[in-house]
Amino acid sequence: MFTGIIAAIGRVTAIESIGADRRYRIDAGALDLADVSDGDSIAVGGCCLTALDIADGQFSADVSVETLRLTTLGDAVVGDQVNLEKALRLADRLGGHLVSGHIDETGKVIAINHDARSQRWTFEVPQRIAKYIAQKGSVCIDGVSLTVNEVDGARFGVNLIPHTQIVTTFGERRVGDSVNIEVDLIARYAERLASAGSET
Repeated sequence: MFTGIIAAIGRVTAIESIGADRRYRIDAGALDLADVSDGDSIAVGGCCLTALDIADGQFSADVSVETLRLTTLGDAVVGDQVNLEKALRLADRLGGHLVSGHIDETGKVIAINHDARSQRWTFEVPQRIAKYIAQKGSVCIDGVSLTVNEVDGARFGVNLIPHTQIVTTFGERRVGDSVNIEVDLIARYAERLASAGSET
């Protein structure tokens, strides 16, 4: 589990194809890997990956066909920046919201507008997951926990304060870019429970 509070911006330093899968090498940047062991989870752009071969401030991670298909990692190239967060410990503050690191779909940046010192971003997501996104609810975009300001069909808006623009990869994003979307866990389970009740 994660919180959606980004700890550092990393960078893809190598990509190796292994059959249909890929192995990524990530420079962890300012993320302290001293307490990370092989097999620990790190969220990379919001995707929960297993850290391997940790050395010299870098780690590797195997990415399955499913993850390549469903996330922006499938289009990643060497040099790309990625948001990083180590797995949540029970003693940690939950500054964002509970995030699993399991991406539902990719969405698209539709608009970026200035709002005083903040920015208002509009995203569009596939209709299949639009129903899980609610005004004033939580959503995770590229691993960042954000509050939904407004919803209009398959589009929704969020507000990015200056700090978020600086410490995440949003500073590199542009209109038209694809982003990883993870909807709120509670919304997902609530729907499942409701549908299960209707079947009995």
